Amino acid sequence: MRELEFYNKIKNWDFSMINYEKEVLTNWDMNAEINKCANEYSKILDLGTGGGEKVLKYFPKCKEILATDFSEEMIKTANFNLKESNKDNITFRVMDNLNMDTEENYFDIVTARHTCIDAKQIYKTLKKGGKLIIRGVDKLDCWTLKLMFNKGQAFNDIKPISQVDYENIINAGFKHVELIPIHTREYYKTKEDLLALLLKTPILEDFSEVSNNNNIEENRKIDMEILDKYIVDNKNEKGILLIRRYYGIVAEK
Repeated sequence: MRELEFYNKIKNWDFSMINYEKEVLTNWDMNAEINKCANEYSKILDLGTGGGEKVLKYFPKCKEILATDFSEEMIKTANFNLKESNKDNITFRVMDNLNMDTEENYFDIVTARHTCIDAKQIYKTLKKGGKLIIRGVDKLDCWTLKLMFNKGQAFNDIKPISQVDYENIINAGFKHVELIPIHTREYYKTKEDLLALLLKTPILEDFSEVSNNNNIEENRKIDMEILDKYIVDNKNEKGILLIRRYYGIVAEK
C-alpha cells in the first residue's frame, strides 16, 4: 500500500517549522465540536492520529482516549510525544481503520482527521447516541496547483471523498448527518516553506481510487519549474497562496 509507505517515511505531522498564515473562511472547528460533545466520563477513539500532536494538544480531558494509526512509525512518534506530555488517559497503538478491532458499543465519540474510514465499523464501536466527527481533505484542495502538475491527491477520482463519506455514513445507519464544506486560504512566506509542506503532505500524491501509478519515488518528485511558475502566479504581499478545501462531517448513532 503506497499510502502506508508514504506515512511511514513522514513519521509525524509537526508543521511548526513551516512559516505560513491562514485565513479560515468557514465557521466550523473540529476541536470545538469534540469539546462540545465530550465530558469527563467520555471515551474517545481517534482514527488516523499520526504523531498524536492534535490529540495531545487539543483533545478535552476525559476518561479515556484511544488514538490509532496504521503506520508503526507514526505511532512510535506519538508514544514519544506522549511521554513528554505526562498524560495518563491516552493510549496510542497501531490499527487499520478498515479492519478495526475495537469493542462494540464502547466509545462515546469517534473522531477521524484526514484519513480513510469504514462507517459501518465505526457505527458498531460507538454507543447508542454516540457522535462521529470527521475532518477530511476534499478533491478540490489546492486545485490550481494540482492542475499545473496534472496530478495530486484525489485528482482522478470521479466523486469527491466528502460525498463518498457522507453517503457511506448515512448508509451505515447514522442519523443527523451534517456535511460542512471548509474553505481556507494559506499564505506561505517563502518557496522553502511551501516546498516543505508539499514534501510532508500528500497534496501532490496520486492517491486515488482510479490511479495506477504505484511508484512512490517517481510520484514524490516535484518539478521545480512548475512550482516556480505557480509561485510567480500566486504570490502577493501576504505570501504564496494556497486555496484549501476541506470538509467536516458530524453524525449521531
